Amino acid sequence: MKFKLLFSLLLGSALTVAAEGYVDGVEYFRADQPEEAEIILTNTLSQPQTDQATAYYYLGQIALQKGDTAKARQMFDKGLAANPENGYNYVGLGALALRSGDAKAAENYFKDAKKYAKKDYDVLTEIPRAYFQANPVTYAKEIDKWLADIKKQSKNTAPAPFILEGDRLAGVNVGDAAGMYEMAATFDHESKDAKDAHPEAYVKYARVIFKVNERAAIDKLRELLGYQPESALVQRELAEKLYDANQLTNAAKQYEAYIQNPNSFQKDKQRLVGLLYFAQRYPESYDLASQILTQDPGNFYMERMQFYNKKAMGDTIAAVAAADKLIANPKAQLNAQDYTQYGELLTDMGRDSLAVVMYENAVRTEPEKTALLKDLSQAYNHALRFQDAADTMQKYIDLQGDDVDPNDLLALALRWNALASAQQKMEDPTWKASSEKALAAITRVREMTPNHPLVLNHYARILLVNNNSEINDAVAQADLATLAALDSDPENLENRKALYVQVLGRLGNYYVTSHNMDEARKMFQRFYDIQPSEDLKAYLETLQNK
Repeated sequence: MKFKLLFSLLLGSALTVAAEGYVDGVEYFRADQPEEAEIILTNTLSQPQTDQATAYYYLGQIALQKGDTAKARQMFDKGLAANPENGYNYVGLGALALRSGDAKAAENYFKDAKKYAKKDYDVLTEIPRAYFQANPVTYAKEIDKWLADIKKQSKNTAPAPFILEGDRLAGVNVGDAAGMYEMAATFDHESKDAKDAHPEAYVKYARVIFKVNERAAIDKLRELLGYQPESALVQRELAEKLYDANQLTNAAKQYEAYIQNPNSFQKDKQRLVGLLYFAQRYPESYDLASQILTQDPGNFYMERMQFYNKKAMGDTIAAVAAADKLIANPKAQLNAQDYTQYGELLTDMGRDSLAVVMYENAVRTEPEKTALLKDLSQAYNHALRFQDAADTMQKYIDLQGDDVDPNDLLALALRWNALASAQQKMEDPTWKASSEKALAAITRVREMTPNHPLVLNHYARILLVNNNSEINDAVAQADLATLAALDSDPENLENRKALYVQVLGRLGNYYVTSHNMDEARKMFQRFYDIQPSEDLKAYLETLQNK
């Protein structure tokens, strides 16, 4: 969809977040979003409410995922220094031992973790997860044994082991994985000691079923939001799923709520800018883009949205200024849409020559988008560069092969006809060749859309130019065919008055020059009945005397 394509152009890599709520970082990591987790955990590490030992463990796990074992060990060691009785970092050291192939050392670390974890099933489940991440095939027995022991000890009510079971199945059996995640979510909500501590169960459930049941996925996230209304992960995941389901109005509302969370990210605010734009809430979209720019000057994604919003609001001067600023930004990754938007603006302002430059830039920027050639052809036409307009449209048609759209063929015919007409006026002898190309194109359109009054009218007009702008029998026959097509539908008398007037006027003049006054009077009388005027009434009276 067009708006989704635009969103992909709005989301930058910048991620900014306020420094509070380390639990959000833990939740993001458990939900397989380590980039976001690292930012939150790093920014909240020094806060008094942060459990530093746990935060260091997850930072170590993030480093381990990146393959930075030295940093991972540093984080786990810092975690142990912060609290040697926190079992998480013993698991981390065990994971490092597995990574180096020392399974025996890993077992010893895991025993230490179990000693301190006691009935903390989240910590205990990190042990089979370490085996799973090291090699799920090699350590399948160890994983099964630890999970069985944890489930037995917890009486099958701890969410964490079922989440790991879901992760094991996710790449093999989506249905069974969803069942495990849903079971974990149920246990999580029912638990008195760890209520709402595992939003990743709901999130992962929603992710695996979204493709087959969008509504169920969204409903599960709404359910979770009722339990954890302050969770940044939950707020954001629901917003994203609403967006993915094309519920853009609801997505915008959810993003608006989410970005108030101190642990929200700038790229999500940028997405909201786009959602507000497509909801035609242009002032709000513009204001949010401006707010982001005060924090991140030179963010060309937001400069783009300032331009688009000002254009949509009809503030031409501000839109031009915004477009110029975007184009002048040395860091801007300009796309074809930037240039076509500016081209549209310049065309509306009557600055056709500059508009052509923008459309040429669009084609040059994304030449694989052949439809841009149609826009460029139209720009050339507005600038009265008829040869370029015809050649460019011909290039587009040639690229389409047998799948050409009759509307595009009609546009090609009109481009060649406009060129032929201009060449006639300049007494350029090549006008006939241009006219023949117009005639060939409109003939193809007639074959594809027989008896269409608009096409037949264009055919008559092209024949007129082909006869050196003089009405002859061929033009008259084409007009009569157009008139018959118009008369075949009574609604055309109301819906296609302008077309009737063109055809009747040409036929009336043809019959006058052919000295067929009876037919001439009929044509002009019908003309008068559709569009009466004093001049036409007077002309009809003169015809009565001939």
